Amino acid sequence: MRSRWWVSAALTVPLVLLAACGSSSSGGAPSGSSSAPPSSSSGLKTAKTSMGTVLTNANGFTLYWFSLDTSATSKCGGACAAAWPPVAGPVSAAAGVSLSGKLATITRSGGSKQETYNGHPLYTFSGDSGPGKTSGNGISGFGGTWHAVTTSGAVAPAPSPSSGGGGYGY
Repeated sequence: MRSRWWVSAALTVPLVLLAACGSSSSGGAPSGSSSAPPSSSSGLKTAKTSMGTVLTNANGFTLYWFSLDTSATSKCGGACAAAWPPVAGPVSAAAGVSLSGKLATITRSGGSKQETYNGHPLYTFSGDSGPGKTSGNGISGFGGTWHAVTTSGAVAPAPSPSSGGGGYGY
């Protein structure tokens, strides 16, 4: 009896961790309703956020890069790609948008094309509840760290942890 409990717990913990890595609290939005739509051919845009100007898809969803990727290879597939949908390439900047960085594409392991910016494969985050949200920035998951793509090319600052308890360290 005791070994059944351990087997059940051992199977549940990885599922809980996987769910925690691929989502964030969106204030009561039903699961799955906050998926960032893939980029369309109408082009990439920019948006001003609290962390500076970031690159977005045509629908205004923030784009991210993954610390484990290389300029030629995406390391995010399977469950990772479900939480962090790759931006299908090729795309260009939307009319009137000037980007200082270089857009290109890579070929993913399944043969599909993925857009890159300054050598970073691009993704949206399924946990962003709408255009202009940056809730994926600084998240550690799937073995690496996720960063919002700034148009300057700098690593976006990680969100500061909220403190509770009035600064008393509770």
